[in-house]
Amino acid sequence: MNKDDRLLKAIDTLRQMAAGHDSITAIKYLPPQPGKFVEYPPDIHPRLVEALKKKGFSSLFSHQQEAWEKVRQGKNVVVVTPTASGKTLCYNLPVLDCILRHPSGRAIYLFPTKALSQDQRAELDETIELLQEEIRIFTYDGDTPQDARKAIRAQGHIIITNPDMLHTGILPHHTKWVKLFENLKYIVIDELHNYRGVFGSHVANVIRRLKRIAAFYGSKPQFILSTATIANPKEMAERMIEEPVELVDQSGAPSGEKYFIFYTPPVINPYLGIRRSYINEARRVAGIFLNLGLQTIVFAQSRLLTEVLVTYLKADIEKSLKDEGLIRGYRGGYLPLKRREIEKGLREGKILGVVSTNALELGIDIGTLDVAVLAGYPGTIASTWQRAGRAGRKAGRSAAVLVASSAPLDQFIVQHPDYFFSSSPEMALINPDNPSILLSHIQCAAFELPFEDGEKFGSMEIEEILKMLEEEQMLHHTGNKWFWTSEAYPADAISLRSISSDNFVVVDITEKPRVIAEVDFSSALTTLHPKAIYICEGEQYFVEEFNYEQRKAYVRKTEVDYFTDAIDYTNVKILDVFNQQDLPQGWVSHGEVHVTTRVVGFKKIKFHTMENVGSGELDLPENQMNTTSFWLTIPAEIYQTLPFTSDQRINGLFGLSYLLHNVAPLFLMCDRHDLGVAIGDNLTGQSMPPRELPRHRLPDDEKSRAFLSPDFSPNIFLYDRFPGGIGLSPALFEMSASLLRACLETIDACPCESGCPSCVGPVRESGEKAKPVARKILQQLLLAGT
Repeated sequence: MNKDDRLLKAIDTLRQMAAGHDSITAIKYLPPQPGKFVEYPPDIHPRLVEALKKKGFSSLFSHQQEAWEKVRQGKNVVVVTPTASGKTLCYNLPVLDCILRHPSGRAIYLFPTKALSQDQRAELDETIELLQEEIRIFTYDGDTPQDARKAIRAQGHIIITNPDMLHTGILPHHTKWVKLFENLKYIVIDELHNYRGVFGSHVANVIRRLKRIAAFYGSKPQFILSTATIANPKEMAERMIEEPVELVDQSGAPSGEKYFIFYTPPVINPYLGIRRSYINEARRVAGIFLNLGLQTIVFAQSRLLTEVLVTYLKADIEKSLKDEGLIRGYRGGYLPLKRREIEKGLREGKILGVVSTNALELGIDIGTLDVAVLAGYPGTIASTWQRAGRAGRKAGRSAAVLVASSAPLDQFIVQHPDYFFSSSPEMALINPDNPSILLSHIQCAAFELPFEDGEKFGSMEIEEILKMLEEEQMLHHTGNKWFWTSEAYPADAISLRSISSDNFVVVDITEKPRVIAEVDFSSALTTLHPKAIYICEGEQYFVEEFNYEQRKAYVRKTEVDYFTDAIDYTNVKILDVFNQQDLPQGWVSHGEVHVTTRVVGFKKIKFHTMENVGSGELDLPENQMNTTSFWLTIPAEIYQTLPFTSDQRINGLFGLSYLLHNVAPLFLMCDRHDLGVAIGDNLTGQSMPPRELPRHRLPDDEKSRAFLSPDFSPNIFLYDRFPGGIGLSPALFEMSASLLRACLETIDACPCESGCPSCVGPVRESGEKAKPVARKILQQLLLAGT
């Protein structure tokens, strides 16, 4: 039986296994797509064409030619095509052509991960070897030896680096990089969709600094960007570089036929809505394909789950000593040599199955696999397609199976396949003008070069900020310039992954104490509290001590089957309403809010079933911030006429807030923890205490009476969990009707009776009638019938 027939047999076996439980919600057949090939344009350097033909690229795909033409016209370009469609050549072609014609030309390549940098470096090295031309490429990151750095600065034609190194290691030392900045022709930003939220907002400011320094040395580089499929690639690229960008999104690459299967674990407790463990189901699904000799990649959501699945599949597949090594794990934390060995084993077909974290999601060359099994929804449609694209390349038959967990987002996706397979609704969002982030990078920019009077930073007027920094004795104004006078080296103190520099340091004391992470102030109280399970790069750590004054958390490695979720008592006060929009009934708003949060306890949530398996009390200092929020207002006349008791109505509010909080990331490409949620009274402005608050810590009766008043008009807030906001809440406001419809569809599709982790939360937490009340509220707001 050939490989294509074995794949069809495996899919048939999977169908039979799932038949008794309706576990397969969709099988989407994606037909093969022929390639659109074009001849090399005559204006490409003939030696470059010759080298590429020797590599096996006898012609270009149509999107590669389109990108070439736009770049030749001096335009910035963003390329949006599927995994393995040859995006790399879209930027290597103009860069190598430029250096062949003008040997003094320089380029900077920005990649989000070291592994991807190494892979792209290998690709470039192959081409340059065939060119037999002295084009020097160097990787410049934290691993680059000190003694090599001087030569790189003087000789490198192409500098491959990452945003962190650009921020701390290159821009502050631009005087050592004169040759690079004087001759900088191209800046390549790969995997643009990874630069979103806080990180992306920082990177946009790093780009502002990069352009400012390039201009100082007399160069104006062109940008070539690439991204996975998102809803707003052109807008995102233009926000990132603050220049017009041309979109290239019609792929000319061929693709083989693919079966995309959505699988949800069967419900084993209909009343509580508890499903079978998705990890065990992923093991069973992967086993079907592996046992038929089909090369399979399984994506797990963490390092721990990666190792668990490797252990399971080794036991299932490696039946004898001669089969040892057929199943391997792949994740960050493995030594580079081991990772290269696994990549080679996959390319050569010696490894049958690999279980990986997202480390293999990006464009690392692992050859052509037959099947991708995704254990849990990766969190974004873009990531799902990238992982699924690891199976099946240009020809032949392949399959991808998404095994959903019990989380509402997973369940929404598998119950609404049309939503997934239509155009992507996900927007990558950044806010480079967040006041805290902007201030950090203005300090860095002033250190690098003095500001002149009237000079903008990107598109921002900054005179007031410069005056404030002068008052704090960081800048001195003389003549028409602002000079850096502080002894501090600002870039060192600023992490690109947090808003405030007032961060908590995480110290691993398992063996010799070592710092493993920094956590921004606003997140530390909810993720590093005593007895929390802190997860860093998939490893689990138990928080033994939380030292608030010293801003340190001491942790020890552990392996448990649960994670912790902080219970916080949050008061949200509306400061300003920027915008308001009527729904069929009720309304939604967007504005500035003041958030006061006190962590009062935590829950232990089981990984696979999302059950609450324990809790604890805490008493930590309160945290205050101003941020932006989206909120939904349910008018008193609608809320009070719901045919339920007052307690049941409140249960429904908690259920609806749980659902909104869990479904919102579907539209935002963000993590659930990037958003905070709270319930308040639109009339009095008071906030409702959390469900799990111990009785002795409830607010006095006077305050809680507002929520039982006949005038109670609930607000449900979803706010940016970062001071100043990072652009999430305005996007939610714009998409509010879609968000509410998605929540109603999630409730309607959920088979549980009274509430479960997949809709309004576990019934023991959400309370009696939470599901019908939440459904009724949504129906009333949308006038969606009953």
